[in-house]
Amino acid sequence: MDTTKSPSTDEVAEWVYVVDDDLSVREALSSLIRSVGLNVETFSSAAAFLAVPRKSSPACLILDVRMPDLSGLELQALLTRAGICIPIVFITGHGDIPMAVRAIKHGAIEFLAKPFRDEDLISAIRSALARAHDDQHEAQEIARVRQRFEQLTGREKEVVAYIVQGYLNKQVAAELGISETTIKVHRHNIMSKMNVRTLPDLVRMMEKLAPSESKPRK
Repeated sequence: MDTTKSPSTDEVAEWVYVVDDDLSVREALSSLIRSVGLNVETFSSAAAFLAVPRKSSPACLILDVRMPDLSGLELQALLTRAGICIPIVFITGHGDIPMAVRAIKHGAIEFLAKPFRDEDLISAIRSALARAHDDQHEAQEIARVRQRFEQLTGREKEVVAYIVQGYLNKQVAAELGISETTIKVHRHNIMSKMNVRTLPDLVRMMEKLAPSESKPRK
């Protein structure tokens, strides 16, 4: 791993990670990225990048396509399988259309062929960091919803799964073999614990969780 970073080490700041096996490219990109006020950290290989714990700050990855051992596309696939969400901007001097299509299809923000304009790279980085902020916000929201959902009792979790599928109280009561009055009590408790006022709000909130949580268990 290179030690090139911007002067700021603020953990809440945005970060740009550069992975390229060419030292001259890493140095040039580092200088460019720092010139627009962004924190940057460079790595000579995918393995070096994977060996260092990621910061919790919004970040993006500038990734060379062709590298020894583990290619950029292989690293992208590995990160996806591991559930690591980080927006990627690919750069390459040997790219082709099928390669670019594959990268974009799997979530890359941009695929830039060398030589590219500095403005194009900075624009791609800005887009990637905006995506990173959105992803982080969404992850935090899902965590909040999950925390509220886990406050429900086992029976309330069964009831909410039917409610968000559009079942009426009497239908839920019939499915679960309990009274409609009891369902109404559960429904009131669910709305209170999930901190929502309307059914559409509850449905949208439950959609943020895994699909299995919003479907009745048969």
